[in-house]
Amino acid sequence: MKNFIEISDSEEEQVDKLKKWWDSNGKQIIAGAVIGLGAIFGWNSYVDYQDNQALNARALYLSYASDSANVGAYDKLIKDHPSSTYADQGTLLMVKYLFDAGNYSLALDAIKPLMNRENSVIASTAILRTASLYLELGQHEEALSVLNIENANGFSGLFYNLAGDIYLDLSNNEEAKKNYSLAIKNTTENSSLAQLIQIKLDDLN
Repeated sequence: MKNFIEISDSEEEQVDKLKKWWDSNGKQIIAGAVIGLGAIFGWNSYVDYQDNQALNARALYLSYASDSANVGAYDKLIKDHPSSTYADQGTLLMVKYLFDAGNYSLALDAIKPLMNRENSVIASTAILRTASLYLELGQHEEALSVLNIENANGFSGLFYNLAGDIYLDLSNNEEAKKNYSLAIKNTTENSSLAQLIQIKLDDLN
């Protein structure tokens, strides 16, 4: 940009030009600075708010995780932070409590919405638990239909293992062996899960 003050100008001329320039541009500069600072402070406030929301959600989740009878903490978590991953984790925990208590139908109603979550860990865990609940209810077709391997998202070993359990419960040993074999291929070698699956497979041979 061309320098609006020439070196050859006298001090008075330079001051006069500065005043004129400020009269023309000063308000715009101040407005721009205010807007810029407002955006910065606004963003920082938003980040602080999000951080506080996450901390509150985490506190409620931990309260419920440490005491299954603290249903109030779970209800507040779901009400105040419905889109938080802590809400989904709280629901998975609640479903576990219901499963352990034998309340399979209630657990199914609570877990089903989580199967479509964008978070692959939450979705895959929900699918596995839903299939397990159907198995406990003796609804084998429903259990197998839930275990779509295309939705395994890195959990294929667990999907095949549970499918093997379902076929075993149906006394279909050939399909059970097939799925257990696939489960081992998709599980970390020599892991405790792989060893457990191998034991089940050996029992069928």
